[in-house]
Amino acid sequence: MDTISAAQVRAARGLLNWSRDELVTVSGVPKSTLVRFEDGATAPRASTITAIRKALEAAGVEFIPQNGGGPGVRLASAHQE
Repeated sequence: MDTISAAQVRAARGLLNWSRDELVTVSGVPKSTLVRFEDGATAPRASTITAIRKALEAAGVEFIPQNGGGPGVRLASAHQE
């Protein structure tokens, strides 16, 4: 499943130390769309979520699904400092 939450996206950007502008550049998602999603104002299309997810995963983020402890994010082993 490609669904990720706004909180996961914000956390992933934090792990990577990326600004919204950096994610916009890498994902190709319009900044206004990213801002509305992260602020909880709108639910973007599946294609938008996929673009955001792929950009963050390519940078080394792993999305952790809801598994009793809640969804989350972490850096993949190869990208950890």
